[in-house]
Amino acid sequence: MSDRELRVSDAERDHVAALLQKAVGQGLLDLEEFTARTDLALAARTRGELNRVLTDLPGLVHHGANGTVPARRDRLVLKTMLGSSKRAGQWRVPHEILVQNQIGSTELDFSEAAISHTEVRIELNVAAGSVELLLPPHASLSTSDVRVVAGSLTDRTEFDRASGRPRFVLTGSVYAGSVQIRTPRYYRFGRLQVRTPWRVTWL
Repeated sequence: MSDRELRVSDAERDHVAALLQKAVGQGLLDLEEFTARTDLALAARTRGELNRVLTDLPGLVHHGANGTVPARRDRLVLKTMLGSSKRAGQWRVPHEILVQNQIGSTELDFSEAAISHTEVRIELNVAAGSVELLLPPHASLSTSDVRVVAGSLTDRTEFDRASGRPRFVLTGSVYAGSVQIRTPRYYRFGRLQVRTPWRVTWL
């Protein structure tokens, strides 16, 4: 059996999808080509099928012995295509999160989550999708390594200091999509305090 006939794992498919997103950011692929190639990559069964979507893209290589990519520890991958995904409440936050969003919506609410790391890294691979991040009010944020092409990244956190913990570090690319970053807002009515994480609701 040749290497091209070896079966591939989800980790390999995710790796190639991330390479295709980089190709969009570099201007090598348009949105239609990216969508078609990502569909092929996610459906690939063998190494030959997977590598076929990269053959004409200079500088983008699928590395790994025998076509495999080592599994990354403590990493969450959220893949959204023509749908929505959400994490909220008391969920455990890993050290790394990969958000692969294609024409969908992703909401990540960290305000009540269990975060044991001093730094949380979020890699964005967004194409014509929307991402909303609700960060704890005592955190800090870095977005300098995010590439935005024909899209938007809106920071409404208003952090008082850059040394807050945990520190959220965003990387990756946003193509024809949007990323909104916020902190919770609290409204007091007498002794009652109401938190409105995403929007204001009048009662």
